Amino acid sequence: MNANKERVAVLGASKKPERYSNKAVVLLKEHGHDVIPVNPVEKRIEELAVVRSLREIDGSVDTLTVYVGPRHIGEVIEEILALRPKRVILNPGTESEELKSALADNEIPFLEACTLVLLKTGQY
Repeated sequence: MNANKERVAVLGASKKPERYSNKAVVLLKEHGHDVIPVNPVEKRIEELAVVRSLREIDGSVDTLTVYVGPRHIGEVIEEILALRPKRVILNPGTESEELKSALADNEIPFLEACTLVLLKTGQY
């Protein structure tokens, strides 16, 4: 069990094992984190209950890891700001100037990094 267990929401989680968002759910679980997959369609991902949107998450979130591309992120920026995660990880391909600006304006720390690399190299 991880002494630094975090509550982590995976925005854009997929049940397809080949997707990086699925690999992140699996690896976060393996590292002992409390994982909340967020997907508007799926009911369960990797044996975890899925929430349809960030609005459905009760309580605080330590890290929001984003797997939604810039084309679709605009729809959920207000939900991200309302959630007020302690930090946001923008995984490769998800970088959005609109989101980065909104996070900065609301003093929500973010980094452009790969969740999988951070976990595998002990930098998470």
